[in-house]
Amino acid sequence: MTAGKTADDMQVLLVGGGRMGGALVHGWLETGIGADAITIVDPAPPEDISALRHDGVVFVQDGAELRQGYAPDVIVFAVKPQVIGQILGAYEPFAREKTVFLSIAAGITITRLAEALGRRAAIVRAMPNTPAAVGSGITVLCASKKVSRGQREICQSLMTAVGETAWIDDEAMMDAVTGVSGSGPAYVFLLVDALATAGIEAGLPEELAMRLARATVIGSGDLLRQARETATQLRQNVTSPGGTTSAALEVLMSDDGLADLMTRAVRQATDRSRELAGA
Repeated sequence: MTAGKTADDMQVLLVGGGRMGGALVHGWLETGIGADAITIVDPAPPEDISALRHDGVVFVQDGAELRQGYAPDVIVFAVKPQVIGQILGAYEPFAREKTVFLSIAAGITITRLAEALGRRAAIVRAMPNTPAAVGSGITVLCASKKVSRGQREICQSLMTAVGETAWIDDEAMMDAVTGVSGSGPAYVFLLVDALATAGIEAGLPEELAMRLARATVIGSGDLLRQARETATQLRQNVTSPGGTTSAALEVLMSDDGLADLMTRAVRQATDRSRELAGA
C-alpha cells in the first residue's frame, strides 16, 4: 500500500460514522484493511455502521475513550464542517511524526485545522463526493508541508478505496473543486428530476418518464466512462443536423442556456465554500 505500510498493519481512526464515513469504512474493508485496525468515534453511528462491531471494528463515543498509548497512522475527520471546530482540540495530542490528519470537512482549510491541531500536525485536506458510497466517487486532496511522501500515499490509498483521486498544490482551488465535484452529484440528480418532469409535460406517464430519465443519465455516464472520445465529441455523435437532438440543443446551448446556468451555479457553490472557509 505505501512505503513501509500495508493494509495489514495500518491503524485508522475515523471520527464520524455518517454517510461518507460509512462509505469510507466499507471501501477500506473491501481493499484489505482489517476490521480490527479501524476505530470509529461516533456517539450514535447508523445501524449499518454500528453492525460492523461484530466484524471487529472498534467503536468509542468520543476521543476521551481511546485507550492510552493508541497511536493511529491516520485520523480521518468525516464530520460536518459546522461541528468540526468543537472536536478538533481533543485530537491535538495525536499530532506527532507518525500520524497524519485527513479531513473531508467542506470549506475547512488546512490553516484552520492547524490552528487547532498544532504546528507539528501533518494535515491533508480532501474533498470527496457522494458517489463514493458505491465506489465511484472522486476525491481531490491537498497536503500541508508537514506531510511526508508516505503519508500522502496513505491518504491516497484510503480515498482510492471509494473512487478516483487527484492532487492539487494550490489549496485555493479547493473551493472550485467543491463547486464542481463536491456539490456536482446534486446537479446531476436535479437533471434527472428535470428531465423526467419534462417527459411528463410531453405526455409520458410519471413512472416511465422517471425510468427513462434515470436510465439515460446512468447509461450516458457509463458511455462517457468507457469511451475514448471527449464529452464534446460524444454529444456531436448523437446530434444529427436538423434532427430532434439538434432542436433541443438550440435551447440548451443558447446564451442563457445550460452552460450559463451551470457556470452561475458552480460560482455560487464556490463562493459559499469560501464563506465557510472564513467562518
